[in-house]
Amino acid sequence: MPWQTNEQQQQLVDAGGADLVACLLCSPVSRVQLPALHCLTAMCFNNERVSSIIATKSYGGKAVPDLLVGLMARDRPRDMQLAAATALTFLHRAGALSADDPRIIYKTLQCLVRMCRRDREVWERVEAANTLAYLTEVSTDLQRTAAMTDHLIHTMNDYLKDTTPPNASVPQGISVSPVSCRQYDNPSTWPELMVGAALKVYASLGANDEDIRQRVIKTDVLMNTIVTSLSAASPPVQLAAVRCLHSLSRSVHTLRTTLQDHVVWRPLMTVLKTSNNEELVTVSSSTLCNLLLEFSPSKEQILDQGAVEFLCGLTRRPHPGLRLNAVWALMNMAFQAEHRVKVSILHHLGTDQIFRLLSDTDVHILMKTLGLLRNLLSTKGHIDQIMQCHGKEIMQAIILILEGEHSAEVKEQALCILANIADGDIAKSAIMSNEDVLKKLMNYMVIPNVKLQIAATFCISNLIWNVEEGAAERQNKLREMGVYKLLQNLMTTTDTGLFDKVKTALQQFH
Repeated sequence: MPWQTNEQQQQLVDAGGADLVACLLCSPVSRVQLPALHCLTAMCFNNERVSSIIATKSYGGKAVPDLLVGLMARDRPRDMQLAAATALTFLHRAGALSADDPRIIYKTLQCLVRMCRRDREVWERVEAANTLAYLTEVSTDLQRTAAMTDHLIHTMNDYLKDTTPPNASVPQGISVSPVSCRQYDNPSTWPELMVGAALKVYASLGANDEDIRQRVIKTDVLMNTIVTSLSAASPPVQLAAVRCLHSLSRSVHTLRTTLQDHVVWRPLMTVLKTSNNEELVTVSSSTLCNLLLEFSPSKEQILDQGAVEFLCGLTRRPHPGLRLNAVWALMNMAFQAEHRVKVSILHHLGTDQIFRLLSDTDVHILMKTLGLLRNLLSTKGHIDQIMQCHGKEIMQAIILILEGEHSAEVKEQALCILANIADGDIAKSAIMSNEDVLKKLMNYMVIPNVKLQIAATFCISNLIWNVEEGAAERQNKLREMGVYKLLQNLMTTTDTGLFDKVKTALQQFH
């Protein structure tokens, strides 16, 4: 199959495949055009370079995308319309055609919505909906347009309710794209295919827009279908249900109401703990991140189900997506959490694993790990208790980041953690007793990066806060090291944020 690897797709184009397909699209014989469409779709699939080449090809004075639009006309065979729409969808998702290209937003999207109607055959409706979900997955404009087109949200609700008639017959002579891999030879599986397709469409429509999410959530039987599908035997249906749930969980209102009312966290946790499907676990853990946000009423119930130990285990998995989601969920869990929760996270995660996460090659995992440490080290009492138990290792971790080859954004997070430590009563000593760290703070106060200067100055300000015990001794030490003079020099800054932090720090000295 030419779509199996990017190299094979490129080889096909290099051998003249794109020019040949462009020619075959203009054949007067539909039995020639349809395989050409499928070949074109396979070449474009998830391949930016090949798609950009194909989008520039032409035949008979017409560009390939325009030829595809012609093949979506209503007088063309239905499988040809669908194949052409799929090819244009793949060209768009590979970056060859923009979301606001009229051939995408007015032709491809409209064709796919039209093919989802109730009067179409099951295979058409399933293929069209799955393609539509892929087309609209990342573009807010396409999502909004689709949601307003031909009552699509209600049409998808029909997918959830349709049952296969007892005398249903297998469609004959259909030609589905080889990228699809769906089979229609068993009518008993059609309801499952319909549900999966509809849930994917809902997931895409509600990915970014709160108004669309609220319209989706109000449709009949949707939440019951999601809860049931989470326990389905079919991994594709489970995955579609989790994707839909993930999309809906981006709404604060829905987290506090509908998702709590339907106790969706329970089947979701079951999926996480029992599934061997890596993609399913990745999307499920991403959804769990939202359910663990501070304002989510499900948070405490999920904690009671052993989520801490489970998520800490996920941070050790080889798949970077799982590690990222696990650390992200732990970070959300630690935000304004009780001390017992923070202690549990540190116990099950362990400082060795924190070091491994801070050394991860994925910068997103590194940033979320720093965010986790920042949330753990908040609230004076918690800061002091945690630093008494793990202070040495935490300081080593921060120094590792400050001395490493990291971006300013990463180092800013490390400095913010230091500022949190400096806000503790006893924890301050971990910084004040480490002259190397103090010198690093001074260096960051003068580095030509305002965000780093602000973070370092804020840390100094917390160390010398004059109403706290031992402030005079700390001020004297830092004055002797030259911190006071550095602050005076910074008063010439034109950045108002930095100026305010410097002014506050100088007032503590006085």
